[in-house]
Amino acid sequence: MAILPIRLYPDPILLRPTDPVPQVDDEIRKLVQDMVETMTRAPGIGLAANQVGVPLRLCVVDLNSGQEPGGLVVLINPEITEASGTQLGEEGCLSFPDITIEVTRARLATVESIDLEGKSVTLSAEGLLARAILHECEHLDGKTFLQNVSSLKRELVKRQIRKRIRSGDWVDAAAK
Repeated sequence: MAILPIRLYPDPILLRPTDPVPQVDDEIRKLVQDMVETMTRAPGIGLAANQVGVPLRLCVVDLNSGQEPGGLVVLINPEITEASGTQLGEEGCLSFPDITIEVTRARLATVESIDLEGKSVTLSAEGLLARAILHECEHLDGKTFLQNVSSLKRELVKRQIRKRIRSGDWVDAAAK
């Protein structure tokens, strides 16, 4: 397994929709292992493939950050089929180190995807798990959580990032 470099906003790969995974094979399983190790080491609770420079429709979520067995959710070619209710909460993102934003998302979400054996699965989630899945699927669509806030808040965050890029702090944050 390997720790993969996490791409930081505004890397163009984060702003383009990803391509479907053509088939689940050993290469995809290895990528999933590397992504889980990267996410856990960061630490984070979710990671999309494009965040590590791979433009494939694949993400992992683990609310326990690898601390407890059985919490890992692997979503290959996920599609949100239902989202309802609302929840407001702070979100962070591994591609936006040390930045959190209050975001409104659906409280309940249903996603159809493929598992590591290539079988179709449907998962219904609520609360933090729904939030994390929706956040990661948004990455796969070439979007970030900045699209979920007011234009004023978005510009303030972008200004903060530009300042950190100029000072070299943004690059240093990726190396942590």
